Amino acid sequence: GVGYQRRVREFLSFQHYFIQINLSVMAKDLPPKENALFKRILKCYENKQYKNGLKHARQILSNSKFQEHGETLAMMGLTLNCLGRKVEAYDNVKKGLRNNLTSHVCWHVFGLLQRSDKKYEEAIKCYRNALRWDKDNLQILRDLSLLQIQTRDLEGYKNTRRQLLMLRANQRAGWIGYAISLHVMGDHEDALNVLQTFRKTQERERERE
Repeated sequence: GVGYQRRVREFLSFQHYFIQINLSVMAKDLPPKENALFKRILKCYENKQYKNGLKHARQILSNSKFQEHGETLAMMGLTLNCLGRKVEAYDNVKKGLRNNLTSHVCWHVFGLLQRSDKKYEEAIKCYRNALRWDKDNLQILRDLSLLQIQTRDLEGYKNTRRQLLMLRANQRAGWIGYAISLHVMGDHEDALNVLQTFRKTQERERERE
């Protein structure tokens, strides 16, 4: 109904800043110099400096030792997608994924690409594959939760928000997200209990200070 849609819009607005790539990720199979370039690709993506990001990706891929590096190819594809070069984007991301099927970065990027084309169910599958290789990755779990509520997989949304809360019980957003997941399922009393528990936790923390 209208109330449900309004709550979803409000929560998506609150959570929009979570849709990103985790900047702390490291390409473990790259030496320091190339790994530093890889981090610059991520930073450029976050700052919408897409042409600079492409330049750094090409620097890595121009080295014959790393021309098939899966995560760099995936990030190059994601960057190309932001520049409207969709065919090249999919080609690079799929190639990167084929070269590293056990990379949570490659699966996450493929999911972001699918989501940008509103292929939400396919994106969810990609996020779940990413979590097979990095099951407690907060960024991927957050992105998954956003698509679960968008596709009205409320049970899945609740489970993901609960997992996020368990991983970061000291963060306010985790408690609020889990309470909202209960609320949209109609478990209003449980949602209120979660918020009250969080408030008591905060009060105890203040008393210790």
